Amino acid sequence: MVESFINSSIHSRKMSSSSSCINIVLVTVALLTVSGSHADRLSSSFYDESCPGLTDLVLTAVAQAQLSDPRMPASIVRLHFHDCFVDGCDGSVLLDDSEMIVSEKGATPNKNSARGFDVIDDIKSQVESVCPGVVSCADILALAAEASVFLSGGPSWDVPLGRRDGTTANKDGANKNLPTPLDTLDVLQSKFSAVGLDDIDLVALSGAHTFGRAQCKTFSSRLYNYSGTLSPDPSLDPSYLALLEENCPQGEIGTTLNNLDPTTPDAFDNNYYYNLQNGQGLLQTDQELYADTSSPLASIIDRYASDDGSLFFEHFAVSMINMGSISPLTGSDGEVRFDCRKINAG
Repeated sequence: MVESFINSSIHSRKMSSSSSCINIVLVTVALLTVSGSHADRLSSSFYDESCPGLTDLVLTAVAQAQLSDPRMPASIVRLHFHDCFVDGCDGSVLLDDSEMIVSEKGATPNKNSARGFDVIDDIKSQVESVCPGVVSCADILALAAEASVFLSGGPSWDVPLGRRDGTTANKDGANKNLPTPLDTLDVLQSKFSAVGLDDIDLVALSGAHTFGRAQCKTFSSRLYNYSGTLSPDPSLDPSYLALLEENCPQGEIGTTLNNLDPTTPDAFDNNYYYNLQNGQGLLQTDQELYADTSSPLASIIDRYASDDGSLFFEHFAVSMINMGSISPLTGSDGEVRFDCRKINAG
């Protein structure tokens, strides 16, 4: 049964990639805003000769992880996001503490919440067994994020590859640069702009909150003390507020998990945008995007919510390419780690 599911996923992915290729290319031409000097260093065919079969290997490993933990695809996408926003997509988020490294895993946005490291380790081990010393951890993470979206019902895209792994981590940068659940819209836009991403990228990438979970402590202030008012956030739908108050009683430790999308929590679809229109965005940074219903951001959200999700899927794929092209190490820069958790010796 497991093997049948995986084989079906691989076949479906190939069919999806073929049928959607033209649309993704056209949207890429219109929306790809990251510096070309970064994007054109990478190529989806980078490993075609040095590690053929890499994409299917990654897809199979993620499918196996998803079968045992339905949350894992969302966690892997988040891990890729947290990698790229801190000094570029260089696999630095995967590094453990050592004499040389102060790990980003201890930064506030990652501590006790970032997950999926074991899945990346497993993929790296499998890749090393067939293509030793060839494929970077940063590229494995980018491929795993794409596979995670596709396996959850979302779009497929050709992932630009050729990143190399960083030899440093930046815990302070993770604390400073990663968006937090309580950021204002201005701060959120500033953090995206700092890495070359625009408002379309912001709205599209926020749509990754269509699957996954969040701990009560990341949004409990909206339930009991919004902006210091000692009252709930007035933008919250009353029935949704009641559900969240039941799940997250005031004064609790705050680690209970809540679905980011209450309707289809493990599916990658466009329900996130319907939720925003109806006051059911879980995090403050989600609902902030729709706070002004006459804003350009709200207009994008309305368009994403108005069809079967195809426009969102196209934009999301392009925005993932944009994000994945943030300051990659290429050529002789960095290294190809043998172990994703530590830099190579010597």
